[in-house]
Amino acid sequence: MIPINPEKLLALTIAPVEQRYEAKDCILYALGVGLGHDPLDPAPLRFVYERNLKVLPTFASVLAYPRDWMTTETTGIDWRKAVHGEQHMRLVRPLSPAAAVRGTLRIRDVIDKGAEKGALLVVEHVLTDIASGAVLNTTTQTIFCRGDGGFSGAPQSSAKLGVTSAIPERAPDHVCDLPTRPEAALIYRLSGDRNPLHVDPVAARVAGYPRPILHGLASFGVAGHALLKTLCGYDPARLASIGGRFSAPVYPGETIRTEMWLTGDDVTFRCRVPERDVAVISNGVATIKR
Repeated sequence: MIPINPEKLLALTIAPVEQRYEAKDCILYALGVGLGHDPLDPAPLRFVYERNLKVLPTFASVLAYPRDWMTTETTGIDWRKAVHGEQHMRLVRPLSPAAAVRGTLRIRDVIDKGAEKGALLVVEHVLTDIASGAVLNTTTQTIFCRGDGGFSGAPQSSAKLGVTSAIPERAPDHVCDLPTRPEAALIYRLSGDRNPLHVDPVAARVAGYPRPILHGLASFGVAGHALLKTLCGYDPARLASIGGRFSAPVYPGETIRTEMWLTGDDVTFRCRVPERDVAVISNGVATIKR
């Protein structure tokens, strides 16, 4: 395995991805993150019914993303040991129910945590509308490369990432419990992430899990739903940003409890699975427009 070369990674050119999506793609994503669970609730129905369709802001996370760049480019990354660490989305404009979009990915930073601790990549994904050229969404991700530390000779600090927030030491202002379907991962994978870890029991056991786990970005979408429901009146235009750190997997069928603390327009949140008393998204932060 060729070791990570940070200069080469920072200079890496990754081909943009173009994608055309339609109403059925927006609906399929919404079903994958749990909307439509109650067919008599009119507010979430707007996201899963083509009449006057609304689009979940976190749908941007699955659009025009070059999923295989670690395996198709000569990066030196041991992609088998790479996991999604953090996700932060700045939602510039609400998504239309149908559009053609372009996604551009670049590596912004490479951080060496040490030979035994791995490395962090800071990756930026910009989604634009092809017709107008307008930026729709900017996503910053951290990717934890568990097998690639030690390339710089000295551990480096990751404190400058700063995309998440500490949880206040008081009771939350709001709590929202949302169930996930037992077949949630089977639905969500149709939005683009076909990793067998989320559907194949054998692949899950090889990875150290007793059964297939829900996609991290599906859990992230559930968190976005909780914020949209609790603080935005189901108005997608009011969710300006959302970010958090993935801390544990969710098993399909479990409940995701989102706890929210308010400071003006800013929200700190945490997602827990009450059945196992474990945090699955920690240090969450969001901004709500009035």
